[in-house]
Amino acid sequence: MKYARALILSLSVFLVSCSAELNDYKGTDPDFDLFSYFEGKTEAWGMVQDYTNKQTGRFYVSIDGRVDGDTLTLDERFTYHDGKKDTRVWKISRLANGHYEGTADDIIGTAEGRAVGNVFRWQYDFTLKLEGGDIDVSFDDWLYRQDENHVFNISYIKKYGATVGKVTLFFVKK
Repeated sequence: MKYARALILSLSVFLVSCSAELNDYKGTDPDFDLFSYFEGKTEAWGMVQDYTNKQTGRFYVSIDGRVDGDTLTLDERFTYHDGKKDTRVWKISRLANGHYEGTADDIIGTAEGRAVGNVFRWQYDFTLKLEGGDIDVSFDDWLYRQDENHVFNISYIKKYGATVGKVTLFFVKK
């Protein structure tokens, strides 16, 4: 039993030390300029998966982005596979050294982000509205700019530090 615990602890430390860090993307291109990419019209297609990787939802998003100085406003309009619709309006401020912060009506507190190379990481807390009741979770979004018009996004949904779901999106700039 003692050896099993030591093995599990060793594997846990190994797996944590193997996870990607944002600074791993220094020097990659194209640079992820959040404001220039999302200014204008963008479309996205995505899916939600639960902790077992079962797909639990699909959606389309139409995004209008407006830049005013150091503020980006993203007006997102969601259409889900079951016909439901939703909106979210982000107000994102550009800070120094590739850092950003933002708010939206359905976000808890302030989101924080940072761009390094072709990657943008965006973290925030959110209240998921579920049939059995609302639950507060944390989102850890990793956006990967592929070229001038395409971005992949993988969002890890976490509760108490454990990943309980995942959202995958593909963005196309119009």
